[in-house]
Amino acid sequence: MTTSTELSGDELVATRHLSADPARVWAAFTGPAAITAFWGGSHATVPPGSVTVDLRPGGGFSLDTRGPDGANRRLRFVYVVVAAPHELVFDEPVTGLRTTVTLRPAADGTDLTVRQRHLPPELQTAQAADGLASIVEALATHLRDGRPTPTHR
Repeated sequence: MTTSTELSGDELVATRHLSADPARVWAAFTGPAAITAFWGGSHATVPPGSVTVDLRPGGGFSLDTRGPDGANRRLRFVYVVVAAPHELVFDEPVTGLRTTVTLRPAADGTDLTVRQRHLPPELQTAQAADGLASIVEALATHLRDGRPTPTHR
């Protein structure tokens, strides 16, 4: 895995270089089919057809996840900033978690930073950091191969 994560108190930051231009990475973060392909990382799957996107400040996106134990969970987020193709900020209204996705052009792709702030105590763990890293790695695989990383499907 080449994703770097740093957990400090209620903030988790993941960084990775991606071999795709910012517009393509942006499309992956904002398109339902791409979100389905990578969002669960190695710890969950996203059932096809469960992702909805209303890409505007005040709009949002939602998706279902299915864990290895078969448990389903509906996730909902509200967009705060939509600045294509450089910054995407969204909140999880129940916990107050704020995620900022920053895309910076690089000579051969994009430097990605995912910053999560206001992590609830149950997400201030190494397991949560590993989960975020696996999502970013699944994104990199999706961008490279056009398909999700093999998981427990």
